[in-house]
Amino acid sequence: MALRRGFKAEAERLSKDIWAGMGLTPDDRMDAVKLAEHVGCMVRSADDLVDKAKLEELYRAQDDAFFACTFELPRNRFVVVFNPLMSEKRRNSDLAHEVAHIVLGHSLSRLARLGDLAFLTCDRLQEEEAAWLSGCLLLPRFALMNDLRKRKTYATIAESRMLSKEMVDYRARVTGVSRQLAAARRRRAS
Repeated sequence: MALRRGFKAEAERLSKDIWAGMGLTPDDRMDAVKLAEHVGCMVRSADDLVDKAKLEELYRAQDDAFFACTFELPRNRFVVVFNPLMSEKRRNSDLAHEVAHIVLGHSLSRLARLGDLAFLTCDRLQEEEAAWLSGCLLLPRFALMNDLRKRKTYATIAESRMLSKEMVDYRARVTGVSRQLAAARRRRAS
């Protein structure tokens, strides 16, 4: 399913506005918990709600079954619940993804159950939009350009920004930043 025309540019602009609203500079790291708080969303660990042993049992059965989910409360309030068994990098990404749904005004359209755990899901297009926006929120084009101009490696960027190296590589490819900087270096060399 393709994102609507203009969505990617809109997501970059939205990310830039949110970073500015949070007082972040291109050298800063987006902390997804602070991002959630910035948009008025509460964040809770799933082991605050269910016994950690149940989460561990679920993880052993299927390690990718539960990353994070969003609950809508009365008066248009939201809570994002994350899996405390995931790595900090994974948790940062999962929280940003859930916050992206909220920022985009996605409807929490379907109640799903996994064992005795219930959670809300969104449709496929909304998942794609949230995935794109969360990447922009965690590593907007301007911040990636900043890091690459300083000749930081993808691995260094990933560590300093609490992201996976795969996320940094992906953002460099989809934003065209890696091609743009390579072309600029070739021009300077000739």
